[in-house]
Amino acid sequence: MPWRENAREWVERLSPSGLLYSTYEQRLLAEIDPARVPRHIAVMADGNRRWARLNAPGQELVVGYQAGADKLKQFVQWCDEAGVRIVTLWVLSTDNLTRDPEEVGPLLSVIEGLAMDLAAGRRWRVQIVGDLDLLPPDVAAGLRRAEELTADADGLHVNIAVAYGGRTELRDAVRSLLREEAAKGRTLAEVAETMDIDQIAGHLYTAGQPDPDLVIRTSGEQRVSGFLMWQSAHSEFYFCEALWPDFRRVDFLRALRSYADRERRYGR
Repeated sequence: MPWRENAREWVERLSPSGLLYSTYEQRLLAEIDPARVPRHIAVMADGNRRWARLNAPGQELVVGYQAGADKLKQFVQWCDEAGVRIVTLWVLSTDNLTRDPEEVGPLLSVIEGLAMDLAAGRRWRVQIVGDLDLLPPDVAAGLRRAEELTADADGLHVNIAVAYGGRTELRDAVRSLLREEAAKGRTLAEVAETMDIDQIAGHLYTAGQPDPDLVIRTSGEQRVSGFLMWQSAHSEFYFCEALWPDFRRVDFLRALRSYADRERRYGR
């Protein structure tokens, strides 16, 4: 029927390879000032399991996780092309580790594969941020291997937040700081009197990196959930309704445009 043919034609035009989609992408690109692209983007890639329930019923775990990982690889490429210097990907929280082992196991396998894929070209520097002691030793070793392979890379810096929790990070930062000061022979009372913000920041998982300028969260959720609690104090947030595997390049460009249009006040 003619209406079906017309509908099919419009779907093709609006698909990522279609004419209208491509034209819209170019328009978005033209509206983004390259000087206002974020240096550091963090992403909370939500919605993989919900996406799988809709698209692969009965295979939710593996299919959803792999679809999410494939989109993360695309996302990193988009960031690189846009001139972003640092990307932080939250792929596994400390809360996620309390799920059924039959669910966590496949997820860990996908995450390890993601890290190695991102490291394979050795042009992006991969850094694991989180408490690797919470992971099985073989998985932790695989993630550290991805770091080692890219230690000398000078391209995009990719943080992979695994076994990450904001409160856990702050706990670990304070512990590290106290150990450092104790090694100098200082007492707790002396440390308490002189401790300042910069000292704590210097012991975070992301020590030495600029804080994220933009934090993106997908699937319609509008919560921080403990992600980069310290670092995101002055970050701009962008919430997107799309489930993560459905997140498109136009959604990414819209986030960049939204960020570029904002006036950052840093609490002032």
